[in-house]
Amino acid sequence: MSLVTLLPFIVLIGAMFLMTRSAKKKQQQAVDMRNQMQPGSGVRTIGGMYATVKEVNEDTVLLDAGPGVELLFAKNSIGAVLTDDEYNRIVHGIEHDLKSDADIVPDDASSLTETDASADGAAASDDKPVDLGKKDAADEPTADTAPAEAKTDEQAKKSDGGSEAK
Repeated sequence: MSLVTLLPFIVLIGAMFLMTRSAKKKQQQAVDMRNQMQPGSGVRTIGGMYATVKEVNEDTVLLDAGPGVELLFAKNSIGAVLTDDEYNRIVHGIEHDLKSDADIVPDDASSLTETDASADGAAASDDKPVDLGKKDAADEPTADTAPAEAKTDEQAKKSDGGSEAK
């Protein structure tokens, strides 16, 4: 066999080796993360539940999910150990990293469009009608309405003739 025929097999074996090596690294990092858990740590389970670690055993973890709610989970079911700031931000909605000089976005858009000068002008502009290019029925000449009525009569006759044919 020549080197050219063996080359695809060598590349395939090398790729498999690299994939298993990276998977082992991720698995080792997960084991280390789970071993660093201690009572009081905030965690997220693989099912997406957030809780506080109450007790850590060899294969299990006792979690406090709320007042009077204690749950026993396998260590493998812990998806992430969270920092205190991250846990408080997610569970309690407490933000520690807010900057006082940062722009605050209001809940409604009205304060974004109004200014002191335009607020006074807005009250005055409410009295004026806005011209959108439409004409009222009173503005139209009567000569235009007669052909329109004739067209509707013709359409009615066409539909009546069709019903008689049945």
